[in-house]
Amino acid sequence: MGTVATNVETFGAVVESSSIPVLVDFWADWCGPCKMIAPTLEKISQDFSGKILVAKVDIDENPALAEKFNIRSIPTLLFMDKGAPVDMIVGASNQSTIEDKIKQLI
Repeated sequence: MGTVATNVETFGAVVESSSIPVLVDFWADWCGPCKMIAPTLEKISQDFSGKILVAKVDIDENPALAEKFNIRSIPTLLFMDKGAPVDMIVGASNQSTIEDKIKQLI
């Protein structure tokens, strides 16, 4: 399926109403580590298609969402289930660490 971009207007419908767990990537265009993990997140979104949704939130365009979830640095990966945050990884992380968190959710 690939990653899905979301914003303040679509976050509720895309993320909070999702029937499957969601990995939300809080990122910004100027963030080097965010760009480093983007291909990993794209691969994960395909490997776990139908089991987890990978959504991306640009914090520069959606500061209210970053504030709502207390995002202080990026990249931050927020794991949500049934509309509620359940786990978080702050900073660039490797694929196996991210996949381990996903496997705990699904």
